[in-house]
Amino acid sequence: MSHPLFDRHQALLLHAVEAVATRGHWSPYPEVPSTKAYGETANSDGKAAFDARIGQPFALPGQPGAGLTGAEQSPYGFSLGITYPRVEPDALIAAASAAATSWRRAGPQAWTGVALEILHRLNRRSFELGYATMHTTGQSFVMAFQAGGPHAQDRGLEAVACAWQQMALVPATSLWEKPQGKNAPLRMEKRYSIVPRGVALVIGCCTFPTWNSYPGLFASLTTGNTVIVKPHPGAILPLALTVEIARAVLHEGGFDPNVVTLAAHAADEAMPAALALHPEVKLIDFTGSAANGDWLAAHARQAQVYLEKAGVNQVIIESTDDLAGMARNLAFSLTLYSGQMCTAPQNLYIPAGGIASEQGHVDFDGVVQAIVAAIAALTDDPAKAVDVTGAIQNAGVLARLDNARSLGDIVLDSRVLVHPQFPDAQIRTPLLLKVDSRAEDIFLHEQFGPIAFVVATTDCAHALALASKAAREQGALTLSLYTRDTAFAEQVRDVAEECGVALSINLTSGVFVNQSAAFSDFHGTGANPAANAALTDAAFVANRFRVVQTRTHA
Repeated sequence: MSHPLFDRHQALLLHAVEAVATRGHWSPYPEVPSTKAYGETANSDGKAAFDARIGQPFALPGQPGAGLTGAEQSPYGFSLGITYPRVEPDALIAAASAAATSWRRAGPQAWTGVALEILHRLNRRSFELGYATMHTTGQSFVMAFQAGGPHAQDRGLEAVACAWQQMALVPATSLWEKPQGKNAPLRMEKRYSIVPRGVALVIGCCTFPTWNSYPGLFASLTTGNTVIVKPHPGAILPLALTVEIARAVLHEGGFDPNVVTLAAHAADEAMPAALALHPEVKLIDFTGSAANGDWLAAHARQAQVYLEKAGVNQVIIESTDDLAGMARNLAFSLTLYSGQMCTAPQNLYIPAGGIASEQGHVDFDGVVQAIVAAIAALTDDPAKAVDVTGAIQNAGVLARLDNARSLGDIVLDSRVLVHPQFPDAQIRTPLLLKVDSRAEDIFLHEQFGPIAFVVATTDCAHALALASKAAREQGALTLSLYTRDTAFAEQVRDVAEECGVALSINLTSGVFVNQSAAFSDFHGTGANPAANAALTDAAFVANRFRVVQTRTHA
């Protein structure tokens, strides 16, 4: 049976399905925070809405609660002072389970229509989400607007489209006839029902709370599961806004709002473990540390667990036709959001004997200095640099940065920048260290934050061996290569496929290895230890539902 929300957004869904199939550039959600796209007052309205949340309780009517929690600190130097309903795990599971029956019976078109309407409303609130993301993650506003708003919505829509594709492969009914020679054929009428797995748990991270959570949230919701959203204690607001909007759409559609609930908690509470191990939780989406991800995989055995964990991302520099472009591109990748991205490069492998370039031979130190100079040019003006660096999200990154200075020879030290609007913000430029290629215990482990290593390798084969070892043993989400040698490029591509890591070749202009485009790029592969799933492919969505059939003699 058709559903009004499905009918309203069906054209968008068809475009999204086509985009997933063709993998070209497409987005229905404008990524530029302009008045033309969002309206004359959208920015001021969004800022006012964010400001109105400061110091206030965040209400979620109808969701069970047992007190309040919340201690978010803006990385730009002030306390948000927002409190959220605190819920005991059993009460939250009970509410989600009670909402499940009517939600299951609504069927795929209703599930998909509701998901699409939620995304539509999220897009209209992108400025509010942008400020909420900025002041929980430390991203600069433009980056927070994009990653917290339209780009996250793109990823959510991609998950909806993929889920719809997989469900649409199952017909609602069929007539089965088996010939019996001279006798009448055997005839059966069959009905196939898409059945959700149960309660889904989405565990958010503190750096990209919406971008990393929306694929799992919308994949589970579109396949009929109820969803508990558990934000990181340091970045609750963006996901709380998401849950608020989702619950409003559900309520207006005649569904129990507890189809989507919020599990806010203090940093020292055991709630996440209790939720993750609950027998009613059948799906878990997690982004975060390798230790926590490994614990979930080992202990949450009752659930299908989708993980994105830590990894060591690397750059192999063999040669280049554009030394300056390469240096600028790498400088931006190393500086963007202070390296607090799961796709940010960490290790730069450069032949000890130098490289060939359009300028002739450039020795090792010359390549390093070109990158250093590009970082310096990008960060010399603090007023402009802060729009690239953002602010450091938590004290652990600052401590790691300070400790890293002893790990190698400093070729570019990290500097403190003062934000012109937020003088208390913790802002740091990248730290670049030279380490010996034998110091694998140092550079073949993730150093999350604005920390990178330059490693002198004996040759390109040595660099490729190191990159392969890191991807296989530690995991990696990205690998970048600079070369003029097409044969070597194919060799690296072959190794990247074997190691299950996404490869970028000769990025010198406006595309950066950190970036992942919805509807085109697969984020992660599920083929190395950094992640056991890819955003977004059939495997990510198809196991979130089952098919139950009914057979009747015709």
